[in-house]
Amino acid sequence: MSLRIRTSACTTFAVAALAAAGTVLTAPAAGAAPQAAAPKFLSASQLPPHPTSSWTAGPVTEGFPDEIGYCVSTEGVPSYDYKNRLFRTDVDTNAAQLTVVADTAAHAKALAKHYDDLVRTCAERIEKADPDVRAEGRDYGTLPVEEGARVRGLHTETSGGATDIALMSVGRDGRTVTVVKWGQMGDFGDAPVAAFKKTTTTAVNKLY
Repeated sequence: MSLRIRTSACTTFAVAALAAAGTVLTAPAAGAAPQAAAPKFLSASQLPPHPTSSWTAGPVTEGFPDEIGYCVSTEGVPSYDYKNRLFRTDVDTNAAQLTVVADTAAHAKALAKHYDDLVRTCAERIEKADPDVRAEGRDYGTLPVEEGARVRGLHTETSGGATDIALMSVGRDGRTVTVVKWGQMGDFGDAPVAAFKKTTTTAVNKLY
């Protein structure tokens, strides 16, 4: 079961995620800070290089992408404006970036922790939601960029033998949180961890 087509289970994972994370985020305060410049997104050339295919970047669009939603969701958090950009290659490799600007740095810090908790607990929630899928998560550590970022990995394997590997990161610069996801068929040995860490550092630095 490919991670790219697990949208039917997203709702189940999202509901379970909130209970697992145990994080309650407050609504934006009245009189929020004035709008700053819109955060910038990664370009196709800043994704982990693919050995046989170049990356193509889609436009920056409004909303929360399904490509990230199998681990992370907007359930139970303030109604912020989300923007995203999707990336693809000519083979079975895809990526996505999400950005959200909170009303205060404190709310952004809480939101970043909440999203990282959801990524951290994603494997457990996938297995509980679907007994035919085995999932394993790995922690690849933090990155010293702006207010910080953390990189994690997720491998899933169905009872039929289909395997998928994903790398996900959550980073923050002031009031802005970004989530980056890379995925393809394979296992942990196929994950470009070092290159993805570079991509994550670039994503956070590039926001402003």
